[in-house]
Amino acid sequence: MQKICFVASSGGHLEEISRLPEVRDKYLSFLVTEKTEFAELDFCQKVYHLPQINRKEITFLFKFLWIFIQSYRIMKKENPDCIISTGALASCPMCFLGKWKKKKVIYIESFARVDSPSLTGKIMYKFHVADLFLVQWKDMLEFFPEAVYVGGIF
Repeated sequence: MQKICFVASSGGHLEEISRLPEVRDKYLSFLVTEKTEFAELDFCQKVYHLPQINRKEITFLFKFLWIFIQSYRIMKKENPDCIISTGALASCPMCFLGKWKKKKVIYIESFARVDSPSLTGKIMYKFHVADLFLVQWKDMLEFFPEAVYVGGIF
């Protein structure tokens, strides 16, 4: 049976990915998300936590490198067949590692992005990290012309 890695930062990104229970239930799966003081959704039984990251912090580069190392350890331990992400920056290392290891990467641009792309979306698209790039608003095809419009996952 194939194994799916769901990866999303906390908050709205995690809320969005939790709207995919039919995918979760069809495969072996685990979740990689940020550790925060907020209550976490009960989406997967197996959960790995990464430190919360903010690109405006002075320690951003060190935290991002640490997240890369932790993501590598998770990837080595779990060896998923596919990575599904709704962003944000904390999910980038897992997606890049997945691409490097020739795993299928699916990126879903945030539902909140109606008329401008997210930084994570721009990175995933520009560097061709995602094998399948999905948008939830037709207007986003202007920024990501090779994406697939799927409508809202909410």
